[in-house]
Amino acid sequence: MRIKFLKYNLDDLSLDETVNKAIELINSKKTHQHVVLNAAKIVLMEKDKELADIVNSCDLINADGMSIVWASKFLGKKLKERVAGIDLMQRLLEVADENKYRIFLFGAEEEVVKAVSDKIRQKYKNLTIAGYRNGYYKKEEEPEIIKLINESESHIVFVGFSSPNKEFFLNRYKDSLKVPFCMGVGGSFDVFAGKYKRAPKWMQKIGLEWFYRYIQEPGRLWKRYTVNNFLFVMLVLRYKFFKK
Repeated sequence: MRIKFLKYNLDDLSLDETVNKAIELINSKKTHQHVVLNAAKIVLMEKDKELADIVNSCDLINADGMSIVWASKFLGKKLKERVAGIDLMQRLLEVADENKYRIFLFGAEEEVVKAVSDKIRQKYKNLTIAGYRNGYYKKEEEPEIIKLINESESHIVFVGFSSPNKEFFLNRYKDSLKVPFCMGVGGSFDVFAGKYKRAPKWMQKIGLEWFYRYIQEPGRLWKRYTVNNFLFVMLVLRYKFFKK
């Protein structure tokens, strides 16, 4: 069920329901864009109307951060659960293996995306890694990248670079891409490749996964997890008490 969180669209779905919806979108054979919401992205959307419009237009929108789940409850619209992008990616790989889907991996450093490809091939024998490419390129190379992805005849493309770049890229080429399910997975490739560790289950459950990620890269993530989290809390409070 699609609801409004603050002024943005959000699908109130469990992980299982999200997987079923993704399968439905894949089987439609039309191009669909998936996106997740977290505190940092909400703050970006407040400043960038184009990004907000792109997110609102996506076919499937999940609450990735526990901050969204907590805030929804505080605002009187309790969500079923958090659907982390990396958990959804994992489940979709299982679905791809069961259905012999073709997968394309795009993003991260060359050694990282290659490692992700190798690990997926080793674990899932029935799906096909139809291609992969690192996320370092010049703007003028984008049409060639789209051609490469299309020629792979993939069912799913996972895009592993940061927001808002992945949202803009997928939206810009949504009419050109011939892949049914396009999903931005942010830094999930780094975790799959073993470059960074994911938080223990107990930290995930109590909403401290962000802190575990932060202590691995404090120099790069301090603003995202301090300034943006503070701005997000202020935004939710303002909406709660002033409806603006």
